[in-house]
Amino acid sequence: MVKIRLTRGGAKKRPFYHIIVTDSRSARDGRNIERLGYYNPIAAGAEKSVELNTERLNYWVGQGAQMSDKVANLAKQAAKAAPAA
Repeated sequence: MVKIRLTRGGAKKRPFYHIIVTDSRSARDGRNIERLGYYNPIAAGAEKSVELNTERLNYWVGQGAQMSDKVANLAKQAAKAAPAA
């Protein structure tokens, strides 16, 4: 099954996540099919906390990909922020 989930990057105590499309059998930080955006939980000032390519996200969901709970919440957050920008 294809999943849309987070993969961790960043330094110790300073997490940074990429939103990726991957096979569900792959390791968390392993091989991915496509990178859709990022999530920065410690963004400060003018930095964006969520950047997401919603067009590609909708394509993958249409193909049957399953989003993790956190990615679904981030997609809602990105959709709400996009019209305001």
